[in-house]
Parts: sequence; C-alpha cells; structure tokens
Amino acid sequence: MGFTIGAIGGLSGIREIRELRPGARRRERAQACTTVAEYTSLWGWDVVPGARAARSGDRVTCSCGAAACPAPGDHPLDATVEVPAGATLDEATRAWSQVPGAATLLPTGRAFDVLEVGLTAGRCALVRLERMGVPLGPVAVTPHGMAWFLVAPGAAAELPDLLYRMGWDDADLDLRGRGEGEHITAPPSDLAAHGPVGWLRPPTLETAGRPPQARLLLGTLAYVCHRSASVRPRTGGDGPTAR
Repeated sequence: MGFTIGAIGGLSGIREIRELRPGARRRERAQACTTVAEYTSLWGWDVVPGARAARSGDRVTCSCGAAACPAPGDHPLDATVEVPAGATLDEATRAWSQVPGAATLLPTGRAFDVLEVGLTAGRCALVRLERMGVPLGPVAVTPHGMAWFLVAPGAAAELPDLLYRMGWDDADLDLRGRGEGEHITAPPSDLAAHGPVGWLRPPTLETAGRPPQARLLLGTLAYVCHRSASVRPRTGGDGPTAR
C-alpha cells in the first residue's frame, strides 16, 4: 500500500515539544504509532500528522516553527502528508517515525463530518439521544470545553439547510459543522497545549464505518444548545469523564 508521504522527509527536523528520557521517548513513539495504526487499519480513517504546541506562562509556541502561527498546535504539519485508511502497523510506524512528536489529526469530510457543540450541551444531548435510542457514532470531548459528534460525511455542507428545515436557522446556537478541508485532533493527542482530547463514546467496528446521518441528531442538539447558556463552558469537575 502506498503512502502519500513524498514530502515527509522535509519534516524530519521537527523538534519534539517535551524533553523525555530515551526510554520514555521510545515508548511514547511506539504508542503513537500504535494509535495511528488503530485509526487507519481498525477504524478505516485517514490520519495526518499535526503540529504540537507548548505553553510557557501566557506564551504558546508551535512546533511548525512559525513565530506568528495563527493556530499553534491545531493544524496539519503538511497538507500533502497523510497515512491512508487501511495502513498496517508496520506502514504507520515507518511513516510516523519521520515526524517524531507529531499530534494525530483526523481529516473531516471523508469518512465522517463533525457536529461541534459546547460540552455542557453535548453532555445533555448525549443522554437524551441515548434514552431515545437514536443511532450514535463516536463522540469526542476537547480540553477546552467542546463535544464533537461524528456523523455521516456531507453534514457540514448541509447544516444551514437542515437547520432551516427544522426551524432553527434564526436561533443563536453554539453549534457548527466541520467538513471537507478541516480536521479534528484525535484522542489522545494534545490540542493546542490545552490538554488531551478524549472519547465520550469511543469508536466501534459498527459506528466507525457507518456514522449516523446528521438529521437524526440535529433536532436534539439544536434544542439543547438553545436551552444552554450562550457562553461556552470550560472543562471542570462537573464535566464528563473521557475514555
């Protein structure tokens, strides 16, 4: 299986954010390769290496090296570099060994799109949807207080029309879609030096390849977002525990 990693050699000089002992560094790299292979070979998702951020007081620096990076630790290292769905552990290891310390990113608009809502609204909506027996896909939680519901691709482009049909088009909702040309940070990678992303509902063999249609979730998500406070909550003691 071929890799679209022709430009990956130019990234070999990327420095690792954290200073680790050699043994710990090897274990971290091995774990990262295993995680990448799980996403590609088990769940059937493409993976791209992402930049990492480090925080020192109020200052955040990005591993991309740009002094004025607009999104430290929250962007791909190179848009042409990816490990494709179906890649084995050996193939993922060969590719990821050339980008030490990279975050794991999942492109949206391919196997899935994402509906992004505030964490409090997402937690409440998840309980409602589970009680209603609505088919659900994986759900991730971010360290800065957002929930990502993975849904069938195309949802981001259809979102304005879907909200219009449901009567939510003129409501002030803390809800947006992520689709083609965008990405999410995959658990357990760090997101922009805020902390690791985690799963509220981890992927399974059934849900990874067949995420639900957005319309099945959107009514509940919109209603709960409308009822929730307009200010995005920050993670804290009352947030759900990610797995």
